[in-house]
Amino acid sequence: MSGRIHTLVMTGMSGAGKTVAMQSLEDMGYFCIDNLPPALIPKLVEMVEQSNGSLTRVALACDLRGGDLFQPLLDMVQTLRSHPNLDLTLVYLDANDGSLVRRYKESRRRHPFAPSARLLEGIQAEREALAQIREASDIVFDTSDWKPSRLKQELKSRFTEQKKVTLPVHVVSFGFKYGVPIDADMILDVRFLPNPHYIDELRPFTGEDQPVYDYVMQWSATQEFLKKTEELLDFLIPEFRKEGKSHLVVGIGCTGGKHRSVAIARHIARHLSEHVDVQLTHRDRGREA
Repeated sequence: MSGRIHTLVMTGMSGAGKTVAMQSLEDMGYFCIDNLPPALIPKLVEMVEQSNGSLTRVALACDLRGGDLFQPLLDMVQTLRSHPNLDLTLVYLDANDGSLVRRYKESRRRHPFAPSARLLEGIQAEREALAQIREASDIVFDTSDWKPSRLKQELKSRFTEQKKVTLPVHVVSFGFKYGVPIDADMILDVRFLPNPHYIDELRPFTGEDQPVYDYVMQWSATQEFLKKTEELLDFLIPEFRKEGKSHLVVGIGCTGGKHRSVAIARHIARHLSEHVDVQLTHRDRGREA
């Protein structure tokens, strides 16, 4: 096996954000396993070592839901720290009692240490049981005043291999008469632009063809629309990225999804490609045929 395996072991207080953390790490490309009994970690390491380098980042969440199975965690972590192929980081998620009580009240879930007792008593019992683990952790995140987006951003800044976290953007042209894309985050309606459909020599072509593209682009309204739209997206994308959004789908629609929306989507995707990763899809371009 070549290279070392970056391994995160995630633990901490129930309600402190482990679910959000694991989802975020999965989005970052980690192979994630939740609620893994520590006794099974060596088996997992063996499996990862046999992956021929296809698994280089692994995240494991272990918590007191495992009951007695959780107890060997600290010993197991100490053993794995000396493993020749692992770079192991023990991450502990914490939050103050008030924040944990509020989160459990909002979710209406039972605390694992308080199936019948008071919630606060369960939180305090769990905190005591985890004291040694917290002390041995490499990183402690206190999520008391954090929104989920803040935790995601902290994890990305610590553990992403990229120098800059990007926000993938998918630009989709479509025809309103076939319905709006259900996964679109933003919808831009370009039906106000002159329609090449009513030009006999342009009707057979699409916005991918230069004559139609040039026709759509020649209008002052088109240029003003593109200028304002590009300024809006240039502003929004970094804000979405800071908020923790993992991808953005921009839908651009005209009547049939063949002429105007295709040309505009081409132009906007080309502009965005200078700054972010972009995919371009013309959903309805050939639908009439």
